[in-house]
Amino acid sequence: MAAELTAHELIAKHRPTLDQALEAIRTRAYWSPHPEHPKAYGEHGSLDAAAGKAAFDALLGTRIDLGQPGTDDWVGGEVSPYGIELGVTYPHADVDVLLPAMKAGQRAWRDAGAETRAVVCLEILKRISDRTHEFAHAVMHTSGQAFMMAFQAGGPHAQDRGLEAVAYAYVEQVRTPETAEWTKPQGKRDPLALTKQFTPVPRGIGLVIGCNTFPTWNGYPGLFASLATGNAVLVKPHPRAVLPLALTVQVARQVLTEAGFDPNLVALAAEHPGEGIAKTLATRPEIRIIDYTGSTSFGDWLEDNARQAQVYTEKAGVNTVVVESTDNYKGMLSNLAFSLSLYSGQMCTTPQNLLIPRDGIRTDEGPKTFDEVTTDLARAVDGLLGDDARANALLGAIVNPDVKARLEAAAGLGEVALASREISNPEFPGAVVRTPVIVKLDGAKPDDEAAYMSECFGPVSFAVAVDSAADAVELLRRTVRDKGAMTVGAYTTDQDVTQAVEEVCLEEAAQLSLNLIGGVYVNQTAAFSDFHGSGGNPAANAALTDGAFVANRFRVVEVRREA
Repeated sequence: MAAELTAHELIAKHRPTLDQALEAIRTRAYWSPHPEHPKAYGEHGSLDAAAGKAAFDALLGTRIDLGQPGTDDWVGGEVSPYGIELGVTYPHADVDVLLPAMKAGQRAWRDAGAETRAVVCLEILKRISDRTHEFAHAVMHTSGQAFMMAFQAGGPHAQDRGLEAVAYAYVEQVRTPETAEWTKPQGKRDPLALTKQFTPVPRGIGLVIGCNTFPTWNGYPGLFASLATGNAVLVKPHPRAVLPLALTVQVARQVLTEAGFDPNLVALAAEHPGEGIAKTLATRPEIRIIDYTGSTSFGDWLEDNARQAQVYTEKAGVNTVVVESTDNYKGMLSNLAFSLSLYSGQMCTTPQNLLIPRDGIRTDEGPKTFDEVTTDLARAVDGLLGDDARANALLGAIVNPDVKARLEAAAGLGEVALASREISNPEFPGAVVRTPVIVKLDGAKPDDEAAYMSECFGPVSFAVAVDSAADAVELLRRTVRDKGAMTVGAYTTDQDVTQAVEEVCLEEAAQLSLNLIGGVYVNQTAAFSDFHGSGGNPAANAALTDGAFVANRFRVVEVRREA
């Protein structure tokens, strides 16, 4: 069948966007082609709010048939954290049939070249972008994010990260020229002359193991990095968050078909309840790349056991904020309160430990004791979440029972500075919504250390009393080195403390935010500019997104001929 979308048409359509992305990752300046505001959609083929909601509602109770080979059953069972049974079913694959079918299309995809692969990926992203409202509801009802966060983080921000991965993939593939004429002088003899051809070749099949909390934001970088570098991609969603990635696979297969490529270059691996196919897939010889976001234990297992694959993991860390001094006390409290509350703390970047000198801190409002800082922070969180409607819009819903159990257990770990409270959601009575808890601990007590040196994923934070700023810096160093951190924050007006914190973060490879008081928060990162993780501490072995994240997904093979 002739391609409906030619490479020439796709290059004409998407090359300007690719060039802008290449410029953005070079300059690190702000740029995004994907609008953040819901009202920006509804023209040029994109769904507006009403159409997107209708499209999502129409999915409920249906079967998403992707036309994949090897389908031997239909699976489902997702229940929204907001209390709605989605009732969507997906193809269950016989991987002995599916994996060979996925490999069959790789030769043509490899031979298409880096530019064609990039613009096909951009067409996939464009079609996903046009359905952002629909995808937002899918993300909301699988992750528990509030709608606006699901719209932005699950939509344009995720699409930005996918595009960023394509841009880095393109840069790395075209770094080496396609051909070269090589001539070596031989004195009086004729020179040696060769014609050399260099081809980026894919490793094999990439496996994307999706997470529950950010299925698209965390899934798109690996998916598009592998696809853009010539690999087929098998997407294994989290059992509680299949729908957003199933829709992604559906779009990708449609675009690949229209562009004249094998749709089986992208496929879905949904599973029966309790089947646990990730381990089985991860050790298959056909799987040569793995992208994973989730628990440290399974991330470590992948790194230890998936020896045939290049493994990229984002695992758990203990994110820390040093609070030593500030010249904007109210701004600091407001910024921290938002960071602790957003999406009920269910982000890999949410601060957990706040290291505060037990003798207090200096502020523009005068000295503040440890107890005053914790009390004022609790008051700031209460003020932020005092209105239930605003609280629901910020908190979303607790994603699973494990998070709820950790939240309830945290109150028994120390003196509670801020108790968690239950909030009802009138629109979704089945939602489990809780405000954050803040617990005071002593950095000098071994029993307390066991609590604050372990990740407590969810709306749980510890205000840890330390003897001095120097002790805070050393505890920060030990935390990042031993447990890892996706983010580090610090509030200080002291140049020596600033330099000490920066040095720790440079030595331990942790991303640092200093003295944030406005509308940028430690747990948010911007594609094309900020690196998400560093790949240099135990929290993650890769950064989203840099050259190292894409360069080892392909190898360059050389063919030499006599000139």
